[in-house]
Amino acid sequence: QGCTQKYIVKNYFYYYLFKFSAALGEEIFYITFLPFTYWNIDHSVSRRMIIVWSIVMYIGQVSKDILKWPRPLSPPVVKLEMRTNAEYGMPSTHAMAATAISFSFFIATMNQYKYPFELGLVAAFVFSALVCLSRLYTGMHTVLDVIGGALISAVLLMLLYPAWDKIDHLLLTSPFCPLFSIVVPLVLCYNYPKLDYYSPTRGDTTTILGAAAGATVGFWLNNQYTAPAYTSKGFQPGFPLVTSTMVFVLARFSVGILVVLLTRWVMKSVVLGALAYRYKFPVRDLEARRRLEVEVPYKFVTYSSVGFTATVIVPLLHELLGLM
Repeated sequence: QGCTQKYIVKNYFYYYLFKFSAALGEEIFYITFLPFTYWNIDHSVSRRMIIVWSIVMYIGQVSKDILKWPRPLSPPVVKLEMRTNAEYGMPSTHAMAATAISFSFFIATMNQYKYPFELGLVAAFVFSALVCLSRLYTGMHTVLDVIGGALISAVLLMLLYPAWDKIDHLLLTSPFCPLFSIVVPLVLCYNYPKLDYYSPTRGDTTTILGAAAGATVGFWLNNQYTAPAYTSKGFQPGFPLVTSTMVFVLARFSVGILVVLLTRWVMKSVVLGALAYRYKFPVRDLEARRRLEVEVPYKFVTYSSVGFTATVIVPLLHELLGLM
């Protein structure tokens, strides 16, 4: 629908700060930071963040389309984004994602690595606060949307934390993990709440659940056939600057992200082409791509392939290139 008001930027520092902060709650951040953690920091930390992130985001997205609270009116609010304007407002999933990722990272690392507790807590708070404030600055949410999102995420994190290790162990060792990881998210995506008009929330939710499903299958496969997940063999035991040179860190990330982006591009083309052939529509037909029978398999297969590639194919490539 586009922005409803023109605007003039008077303070470029705030403008670029909060535009950048808003990107920390979007796909470009997820597809870089979460794999980076897996390739360069710790497998267990990455697994826990992905588990929390996927659960929190699903609940947040569904809550939006059940509550159906509108976004701020424009005018008087000036909206700096276009795509998410079609979604409902409450709760802010940017606030939920930022709170979930920053504090799950902090909780997962505070007992494993030596760094000041206060520093980690402040870093998590600043990260989540910047993302939350960006949603107000860009005019996409009310204060209540943002506070509600952050509080819901915090409550979910507190509820998940006691079962954190058990869930992780079960997903790594259960023979039913691959089936469960694929079937349950697919059922949730196909039974997503229906709206009177199209909203990108179902597609975004399918993207998130697909990526988490592929990564979870990858975690299970690695644990079954490669180095055990609960030993230090097969992944770095500490932070990159301590255990490896920046050259290796950048090399691992560069190779990994290139393969991940290539996988996403190839799978998008292949899956969309197959669905277009199956349902007889032009590949560029946007309305056809929004249909349930097209959008869900298109997004799910593409991003489950991305998650699987990031956790299985890329580490094998790192080992082959001597980057481990």
